[in-house]
Amino acid sequence: MEIRTSDGVSLHATPYPATPAGGDAVGSVVIVPAMGVPQRFYAPLAQWLAARGFATLTFDYRGMGKSRHGSLRDVDIDIVGWAERDVAAAVDAAAGLAPGRPLTWLGHSLGGQVIAFTPNHTRARRAITIASGSGYWPENAPALRRRVPLLWYGVAPLALPLFGYFPGARLGMVGDLPHGVMEQWRSWCLHKDYACGVEPTARGRFAAVKLPINSISFTDDEMMSAANIASLHCAYASAPQSARRVAPADFGVQRIGHFGFFRPELERAWDALLTPHLAR
Repeated sequence: MEIRTSDGVSLHATPYPATPAGGDAVGSVVIVPAMGVPQRFYAPLAQWLAARGFATLTFDYRGMGKSRHGSLRDVDIDIVGWAERDVAAAVDAAAGLAPGRPLTWLGHSLGGQVIAFTPNHTRARRAITIASGSGYWPENAPALRRRVPLLWYGVAPLALPLFGYFPGARLGMVGDLPHGVMEQWRSWCLHKDYACGVEPTARGRFAAVKLPINSISFTDDEMMSAANIASLHCAYASAPQSARRVAPADFGVQRIGHFGFFRPELERAWDALLTPHLAR
């Protein structure tokens, strides 16, 4: 499925029509991906949601996954642009999968950060953030905090002018990213207030979000610390919020981390943590 952004860019998206045992869709879900993560990563969860009556949409930001066309050197976009154009188009497309039914925003990592920058986020009834926190690096989890200064102060400033994009795949860091995305992300991660300390309108845009937000985070997340999680969600100052911090042992697994929640073996956690917060 192709969806069109406000500036005429075609993005690849995958719809998962609701297939409940009986009846019609009870709602819809848009899965907003993490930085550098292709939409196929979320397919097991999308299928699970569809089987429970939630028509679900996954998509790739421009320049990523199946929305990558040609050289990343030619992709002129930053994170705010991804939100204002690409995520906005995905929100509209997801809402169209189940007209008249409530939409849930499910954001993984970056996908929970960009609610504020998405102009039509109000089409969603609720938001669930998964491992979403501020990227301010001194607050990162210890394993990442030891490594990330090399990225922000060494690799990124050298690689961006040299390649015209961030060649993360060959460097084993994050994945390939457009120049503007990496440059803006770096500037956010170097500021204690993250996006709110860099983008002139960010603080007001975060404070304007009134969606109920449920935050799910993990004690063994190798990237996001509890401080990162709190910093981001404090910026959503007007949003009613609840939070659950989960240990792997809570669901009988050895590891969840930053990415593991989306593994099929965590289905019991999906039911316990997501089902109560899906808009229907």
